[in-house]
Amino acid sequence: VVSTQSSVSSGINAEYGGSGGAVNSGALEVKVLKMTFMSEGRDPIDLDLTGDLSKLKEQCITIKEGCEYKLRFQFTVGNQIVSGLRLQQNISRKGVPVSKLNLMLGSFGPREEPHEITTPDDEAPKGMIARGKYHAVCKIIDDDKTVHLGWEWTFKIEKDW
Repeated sequence: VVSTQSSVSSGINAEYGGSGGAVNSGALEVKVLKMTFMSEGRDPIDLDLTGDLSKLKEQCITIKEGCEYKLRFQFTVGNQIVSGLRLQQNISRKGVPVSKLNLMLGSFGPREEPHEITTPDDEAPKGMIARGKYHAVCKIIDDDKTVHLGWEWTFKIEKDW
């Protein structure tokens, strides 16, 4: 029987590229690089989260009604392990809240290459009433309630791509 502590420790070291040594004591640094919208039947759409985030609000992605999709996030973690990283997303249409998501992404440690996390499959709304423009407000936060990035983006549900 393997103790829980040693399993967790070896998991952290393997996942985060550590060798069991001390973690850098500098300030926690999480930098979200991009969000990618992925759905069968179309090329992935990358949203750059490192530049002017106000442009994302103006840029509108078209999503086919009823399609299954995933979001993939790419981010780096520096200096310390970030615990309980999560995505909070509130979606509204014409100012009325229609969906709320609070998704645990996990705990991550510092490493050279970016981490990538893909959300579970979700289905876009369908039907004539669901078609239209939506507004999403997103945050990446951790267990300490530190907001590492907040951004807004818009999408449009249409009958076809």
